[in-house]
Amino acid sequence: MAHMTTVAFDPAVPPPPRWAIRAAHAAALVTLPTGIWRLLLAAGHPAGYTDVGYAAMGFTGWSAVYVVGLSVASEVLALLTLGLVRPWGVVLPRWIPLLGGRRVHPMAAVVPAGCGALALTVLWLPFVAWWATPHPDMTALGNVIVGFLYLPLVAWGPLLGAVTLSYHRRRRAERPE
Repeated sequence: MAHMTTVAFDPAVPPPPRWAIRAAHAAALVTLPTGIWRLLLAAGHPAGYTDVGYAAMGFTGWSAVYVVGLSVASEVLALLTLGLVRPWGVVLPRWIPLLGGRRVHPMAAVVPAGCGALALTVLWLPFVAWWATPHPDMTALGNVIVGFLYLPLVAWGPLLGAVTLSYHRRRRAERPE
């Protein structure tokens, strides 16, 4: 049986609560449905668009590269949420050039994460009303499916905000070395 090695949390920092760990993992997963959908678009699949709608979007050449890049960037940003509940969110891993082994200043994580949580909430909240808006460039089934694929993104900002608040509280309670 293989054993997984784990990195221990800094004893000066309280461990994250179980709910924050779950919320961080959920935040890391909410971008997957839309990311996969975008990859289908870049690969030439209409993925819910009508033929005319897909052609009008122009998912070829640099547009396809952009769509793939957007999917990858979204997932990388979502995965950064895990740093708020993992040891590498307190002390950077040694393999990172120039910064490895250094403590993360709490505000260096809290400020960007908090701003990101606010921006994501504002950006994705309108998708709650996806079905109230006509989408003539999509098939009826595509409209329903895309609505459900984007709906998890509505939770991304609030999840990140909750995990950020937990991180801030934990780091504020940090015991001096």
